[in-house]
Amino acid sequence: MLIAKIYVRLKKDVYDPQGMAVKSALESLAFKGITSVHVGKYFVIELTDTERSAAEALVRGICTKLLSNPVIEDFTFTIESANSSGNGGGM
Repeated sequence: MLIAKIYVRLKKDVYDPQGMAVKSALESLAFKGITSVHVGKYFVIELTDTERSAAEALVRGICTKLLSNPVIEDFTFTIESANSSGNGGGM
């Protein structure tokens, strides 16, 4: 089994009001040294296919057709073996 870890975020030129709100809140809580905050989406999908190239094509299609809006968002993803996926970055 393979695990797809997908990150979707607004393109660099798209205004991110949620990111600005988080940045403002962090500053009001006295957190210093923050230049910018970008809010996005994170997905973890378990795949039955163990062929990496087929899994990559499947995930690219999922991202393009459902998980992201290609007009305003970019996506990146990684494909890992299920036994090496860890805990998803401490979540």
